[in-house]
Amino acid sequence: QVQLVESGGGSVQAGGSLRLSCTASGDTYSGNCMGWFRQAPGKEREGVAAIYTGGGRTYYADSVKGRFTISQDNYKNTVYLQMNSLKPEDTAMYYCAARSLSCGSNWYSVGRMGYWGKGTLVTISS
Repeated sequence: QVQLVESGGGSVQAGGSLRLSCTASGDTYSGNCMGWFRQAPGKEREGVAAIYTGGGRTYYADSVKGRFTISQDNYKNTVYLQMNSLKPEDTAMYYCAARSLSCGSNWYSVGRMGYWGKGTLVTISS
């Protein structure tokens, strides 16, 4: 079992920045795919970014490329999501997710992630 705990959400104005953190505990392995997903009210959960902790390869949704950066600190078992130039449409509950495999081309698939955090709310005002 892997436990994931997110932190760092909050409310900022458009154009601002936030950094989300996800700390993993339990049966963690170096070769995990860890990702950030988000779900806005009335919408489906979608993949935002992912990182393969075994080699550092990163993946991004087109909507956040150039604005969000996912990174890792393996010593702390923590993955970060630096979010810059935030837009009102980035408002959502953000979830950390993980699976004990590489990410692959379908990293954004909700159903392929085996572990989920409880989420942290991000609200962007215009």
